[in-house]
Amino acid sequence: MSRFMSDKFAALTPYTPGEQPRERKYVKLNTNESPFPPSPIAQRLARQAAGDLQLYSDPTCRDLVAAAAEFYGVETDELLFFNGSDDAIGFAFNAFCDDQTPALFPNITYSFYPVAADFNRVPYETKPLNADFTLNVADYCGAGKTIFLANPNAPTGIALSLSEIEQIVSSNPDNVVVVDEAYVDFGAESAVCLTKQYDNLLVCQTLSKSRSLAGGRLGVAIGNKALIADLNTLKYSTNPYNVNRMTAAAGIGAFCDVEYFEKNCRAIMENRAWAEAELKALGFVMTDSKANFLFAKHPQMGGLDLYNALREQGVLVRHFETELLRDYNRITVGSREEMETLVSALKTILGVAK
Repeated sequence: MSRFMSDKFAALTPYTPGEQPRERKYVKLNTNESPFPPSPIAQRLARQAAGDLQLYSDPTCRDLVAAAAEFYGVETDELLFFNGSDDAIGFAFNAFCDDQTPALFPNITYSFYPVAADFNRVPYETKPLNADFTLNVADYCGAGKTIFLANPNAPTGIALSLSEIEQIVSSNPDNVVVVDEAYVDFGAESAVCLTKQYDNLLVCQTLSKSRSLAGGRLGVAIGNKALIADLNTLKYSTNPYNVNRMTAAAGIGAFCDVEYFEKNCRAIMENRAWAEAELKALGFVMTDSKANFLFAKHPQMGGLDLYNALREQGVLVRHFETELLRDYNRITVGSREEMETLVSALKTILGVAK
């Protein structure tokens, strides 16, 4: 840190992204990327947009907003696009939290939340998950704070039902509830339908996972038009052209190509079920994941040891070196071939006949 760094950021611990190694080719199951390329329509539209990169992008993302509004069944002033859903979440911390309205989220969840809170100098409280990593809904009812919930949760993959989300939202009428649905398309229930009924609900989604645009950086917030207007105020006060031309065009293609989107989601869920059965046969214990990853541990091998052994076998997974998570590894669900490679590597590590 230089001597010029502001004191307000001196104690900030930044978010640690998933490893992106270059020294060798791995089966990369550590950052929850899609194993499938973007929709052919998305690719074609992005290539076309590249020819106009000398021009600023549309700050309103009008055509992208129209495509997304049709997909979600909302009005165009009830959603807003960002440079990834992390950007949307950061804006929500900034817009809806302060010294009088602190944030609240689980102690085990997406690790970007405490970073965003600290960056925006927002006080926050965490609630412990149950021993089985499920969330205690009662902890969030009538909380009197701005609530941030990943659903399905990360890194556990466990999802709340729509009725449980509604219970939390309805019991906090004077506070915003932000539901981060980065992984919702792989088997959980979306709360977008509740945004028509509750003016305190903001749903954030990303096109990184189920729509294969992780490298494009595109996220969306959906909610009551007054909440979206609040976020727009911050957007136009910081970075009006926050979505570039090629990404916006790719996003239009991704929303229009519903058949491709649904086919890929089905494939991931099928591969998840296959890999889960194979891992259970090898003695692994897992949460009930509704995401594009498995959260697994083996009773005979520590999480870090397993992570290192898989790395030596050319397979990357995500390990979290915290007390409550260190026995587990988060394993992205990739293609069937990638899952078969994972299982083969695990059999070698565990000394199981193939």
